[in-house]
Amino acid sequence: MGIGATAGVAAVGGIALNARASEDSSSSASSDSLVFDPDAYSELTTTVTDTDGDEHAVTYHFWKAITYVADPVDEKYQSLNVSVPVEIDGTAVDASDAPILFANSIGGYMPSSVADATGIGASGGIVGPGGGAPGGTASASAAPSASADASAAPNANGNTNDTGGALNTNQLLALAAGYVVVEPGARGRTLTNSAGEYYGVAPAAIVDLKAAVRYVRSNKGRIPGDTDRIVSAGTSAGGALSALLGASGDSPLYDKLLKELGAADASDAIFATGAWCPITDLEHADGAYEWNWGANATGSGSKVDQTVSKELRSQFAEYQAGLKLKGLDGTRLTARNYDAYLVEQYLEPSATRYLSALSDSDRAAYLASNTFITWQNGRATFSWDDFLTHVGARKKTAPAFDAFDLSAGENNLFGKGTTGTRHFTAYGLKHDTTGVTSKRLDSDIPEVLRLMNPMYFLVDKPNQARTKHWWIRLGTNDSDTSHTVSANLAAAAHTLGDDVDHLYYWDEGHGANTDPGDFITWIAKVTGHKGRVKK
Repeated sequence: MGIGATAGVAAVGGIALNARASEDSSSSASSDSLVFDPDAYSELTTTVTDTDGDEHAVTYHFWKAITYVADPVDEKYQSLNVSVPVEIDGTAVDASDAPILFANSIGGYMPSSVADATGIGASGGIVGPGGGAPGGTASASAAPSASADASAAPNANGNTNDTGGALNTNQLLALAAGYVVVEPGARGRTLTNSAGEYYGVAPAAIVDLKAAVRYVRSNKGRIPGDTDRIVSAGTSAGGALSALLGASGDSPLYDKLLKELGAADASDAIFATGAWCPITDLEHADGAYEWNWGANATGSGSKVDQTVSKELRSQFAEYQAGLKLKGLDGTRLTARNYDAYLVEQYLEPSATRYLSALSDSDRAAYLASNTFITWQNGRATFSWDDFLTHVGARKKTAPAFDAFDLSAGENNLFGKGTTGTRHFTAYGLKHDTTGVTSKRLDSDIPEVLRLMNPMYFLVDKPNQARTKHWWIRLGTNDSDTSHTVSANLAAAAHTLGDDVDHLYYWDEGHGANTDPGDFITWIAKVTGHKGRVKK
């Protein structure tokens, strides 16, 4: 049965990060060539506060808005920035063999641009109307309906940028550790041209990120850093794309699309993947969501349609059984035991770490307010049902991703041509409330789903060119998707023998990144880099 079984149906964790930049010189890299110009940089200075609260003065070379394909659809988005440290705290730095952090700022599968960035970590927002493709024919428009427009950035919060993507924490800490930082832009689902055609819908974003990796790798020896040690990072939809980038390295399925853009003739495989709260496996996400959060009321206190919820849970059970995955502890993961697995493998350890770090008085106060937790011998225990009650309201209605009224951002993600929203599951189409008359999904949907889902490259026929190192993180209170999504991703990679570092942040929501310093250290560990990373 396998993966396709139901396809048819700036302050984080107390870290303050400053970026005070001054420009000393400037020149620009050519946008019509795929050859990196080593001299086309500005020299900037910035102050980075690390996870211990210590400030570091960093001087770095900054290459801005380099177009990474020969035939771009939209240079505003198909460009990248490069930051290379040359001096840290007054000491010269040689980053020629340093790891390369490939950090996207994508959220909500929205467009992400580096074109207006003034330095490292200042990218990720949507360029306003009129800032599109050559000739001014394209703009970052809203989704095609009022309801879709309202969900344009549904995941944005204090942990994320304005579209729900990653903050600049990882980039700044990586720079201060002596790493090279590449920040790629990418097309997103709301972009339209003058003819009203959507040119950033799936699979545009992953094709763009692959093209950006190919640009970097094709410039080995010219671009600073070790191009064989590229580590991607992303949050939410950006986390999903980071995972997909790692899972699908060098897959021939993307070759035609990359060729159409004039991507460099090089590998798009990466060395390691960092993914925070990945919103992925979208064709099975509705069922997974109901399995996880179906019993929880919405923010208004009402329950979703329980018939819909039950039917979707049944779909998840069939899908999960078909995956034939084993968890990190060797447990065969099914819908019947996944709750116990999540509690024992992730949730109780997460609560234990959190409570252990508190003072005795703070711990006692927390336990008094959360009596569902039993604290004994330095270990937290509780039931799945009590955990769900503790989290409270679910973030989304049912279905969470393929909405019957085509109002979800993911409906826009699967738009095509001048059609801004489409169903991408048979179940969503069957229960459509917008007047769609077709009885079958559009013929291109299965292939687009395949191109957007990392699980296809980890299950059934694993991709040998995938990353072998995975850093995956999720907040326990994150109900933007099911907890099974990241756990399945981790289990699939672990089953293949990959190095997997996956944990949940207790009582944190969507986009949380409470251990960024550990991520920077992990990069040094898996890449074998011996640099400035504080152990």
